[in-house]
Amino acid sequence: MSSNSPLLELIDIELFERPVLLRLPFKFGVVTLTHCPQAFVRVQVRTAGGKIVHGGAAEVMAPKWFDKNLALSNEDNFNQLRDVLRIAKQAYLSDKKPATSFEHFARHYDAQKFICAQRGYNSLLANYGPALIDRAILDALCRAHDVSFYKAVQHNLIGISSQAGKLQDEFASLGVAQCLSDLKPAPFIEARHTVGMLDPITSHDIQASVNDGLPESLEDVVKVYGHRFFKLKVGGNLHEDLNRLKSIASVLDGIQAPYFASLDGNEQYESAEQLQELLSCMRSTPELIRLMSSVLFVEQPVNRKMALEADFRGNALGLPVIIDESDDSLDSFVAAREQGYSGVSSKSCKGLYKSFLNAARCSRWNAEQGPLKFFMSAEDLTTQAGLSVQQDLALVNLLGITHVERNGHHYVNGMAALPESEQQAFLSAHPDVYERTHGAVRLQIRNGRIALSSMDCVGFGSSVLPEFQSMKPIELNSNIA
Repeated sequence: MSSNSPLLELIDIELFERPVLLRLPFKFGVVTLTHCPQAFVRVQVRTAGGKIVHGGAAEVMAPKWFDKNLALSNEDNFNQLRDVLRIAKQAYLSDKKPATSFEHFARHYDAQKFICAQRGYNSLLANYGPALIDRAILDALCRAHDVSFYKAVQHNLIGISSQAGKLQDEFASLGVAQCLSDLKPAPFIEARHTVGMLDPITSHDIQASVNDGLPESLEDVVKVYGHRFFKLKVGGNLHEDLNRLKSIASVLDGIQAPYFASLDGNEQYESAEQLQELLSCMRSTPELIRLMSSVLFVEQPVNRKMALEADFRGNALGLPVIIDESDDSLDSFVAAREQGYSGVSSKSCKGLYKSFLNAARCSRWNAEQGPLKFFMSAEDLTTQAGLSVQQDLALVNLLGITHVERNGHHYVNGMAALPESEQQAFLSAHPDVYERTHGAVRLQIRNGRIALSSMDCVGFGSSVLPEFQSMKPIELNSNIA
C-alpha cells in the first residue's frame, strides 16, 4: 500500500432513510415516479491514533432502474435496495480490522456480488450497498485527517495499491493512483437538464400546474436556470419521438448561444439498426437540424440484457454510444469497448472506485489509440440537495467531466422537507452551491452552471453532515424472501 495511506478501523455502520416527494412526476423507462425513499449511511471509524470520526453518504432508492422486472412493485424495489444495504453492512462489519479506504472496498467486492446473486439480485443492484458505504468511509477518512476529497484522492490517501489480488492488480496495472494524482477540479460545472417523457415543453403543455413558483416546463427551465446542456429521453417509438423532439427543438433553438444535448435511449431500442433509423430521420427533418448537430452522444439505447451483444463496431451512427445500465461490474466497460461503445457513465450509485478505474481506462486507451475516442459521462438525475448531490458533483468534477446530468432539484422542492436547522447548515457552509428561494434552501444554478469552490473542504464534498437523528432507521430484518 502507499506509505501515506492511513488505516481506518470500522467501528459501526448505521442505515437510515427519509421520504422524498416529487413536486412533478417523472417518467423514465417503464416507471413514472412520484415518491421514493432516500437512503443514508453513517459510519464510525477509528484512526491509528485512536481518533473516532463519523462519515456519511446518501442516495435515492430509485425503482425500476436497478431491477426492471415488471412483476416487482416499487415497494419491492425499495426493499431490495434496503436489503443490499444490510448485506453490505454485515459484510463490512464482519472484518473490522484496520485497512485503507480502498482495501475496505476491495476485500468485500466479490463476496457482496456472490451473496446478492444467491438472493436473486443482479450485479447492478448488489453494487448499491457498497457504493454508499465506500463513500461514507472516504468521508470519514477526510474528516479524520482534515483533508478534502480532492486531496485524499490526488495524494492516494485512499490507498489504491498493488497488493495481491485480481482486483487490486487491475487498479495497479492501469496506474489508477498515478492517473488520479494528475486530476484537477474546476470551480464550476455545467448542469445538463434532463427532459423526461412526461415533462411539459412549453407552458401550453402543462396539464395541472403545481403553482409553487418554480419552473415546470422546459421553456421556463431555460429562462430561469440558463441551461445550455440537455439530456433528452427518447422512448423507442419513432413517430412519437420525432414529434416530441421537434417540440423540444422549438424551445432550444431559441437559445442564442450554442447548446449541447445527449440522447438517452433508456434501453428502449432493440438494436443498433433501430437507433440508426431514429438518427437518420432526425438528420432529414428540417426542424431538427440544429438539435441534431448539438447531440454529443447516445446513452444506453439497447436493453441491458442484449446491450453487450449489440454491434456498434464500425459505428455508422455518426455519434458515440455509451453504456449506463449495462455497467454492472468492474469489467463492463472493457466488454462494451469490444462491441464498439465509446464511453461509460460515472454514477455514484454504481461505486466511486469503478469511476476511478474507468477514468484510468479512458486515459490509457486514448494514449494507445491516438485520438480522444473513449470518455466518461456524468449521469444521475436523482441526487438530492445535501450529501448526495455534493458527493456526486465532487466526484465528477475531480474526474474532469465538464457537464453533469442534474435534475433532482427540478423534480423535488429542494430541502423543503428537511429540518430548518439542517437547511441552514448546508446553506451557510456552501453558499455558492445553494440559495434560499421559494421558502426553502435549494441547489443554485446560474447561467446553466453550478459553482463548486466550497466543496474543496474537509470532508467528501461537504463540510457538514445531515441530521441523522431526524431520520428513520432502516430495519435490520429484511422483507425480501
